[in-house]
Amino acid sequence: MTGETSRRQLSSAEERRDTVLRTALGAFAAKGYRGTTTADVAKSAGISQGYVYRLFTDKETLFLRVVEHCFARIRESLADGAARAASDSPEAVLDAMGEAYARLIGEEDTLLLVQMHAQAAAVSEPSAREAVQHGYARMVEYVRQVSGGNDDQVRDFFAKGALCHLLVAVDADALDAPWSRTLAAGIRHY
Repeated sequence: MTGETSRRQLSSAEERRDTVLRTALGAFAAKGYRGTTTADVAKSAGISQGYVYRLFTDKETLFLRVVEHCFARIRESLADGAARAASDSPEAVLDAMGEAYARLIGEEDTLLLVQMHAQAAAVSEPSAREAVQHGYARMVEYVRQVSGGNDDQVRDFFAKGALCHLLVAVDADALDAPWSRTLAAGIRHY
């Protein structure tokens, strides 16, 4: 019975950890690293702040897990896109991955917001910088490997992604201005 009980508790703790992680994703997306407190996360998750600390050592650890989660979710999306590519040419695979990413951030805007907050936090928080560096290192190598693209193609893929972030952040689609048309030309977003 003891083994059965501990398994049930572990499952419950893992479920609670996932709930807190999802709640924290929304909180950090809304207020960023500095503006979000563990009390905010605990309240939104319907648990005590002490329990948040039992699941995650501190706010920094929680934020880093949220950043890792975002990178993992993006990688899943890119894999889905690559699987739907019209051919196995680097151009086709990168295009399909870009399409999948554009759909992802259109449907799950918290991912875009957390990425932007993580990059901003990386300027002054060494642990955030390291997490973003690690996430991009893995993502760039994944995109290179799956697409077969060369350095220029992979760099252009990520440059378009960064431009897409900007266009979504400033709602460039809502504007009919020369600068927004110039930057948005050929960029898909949903």
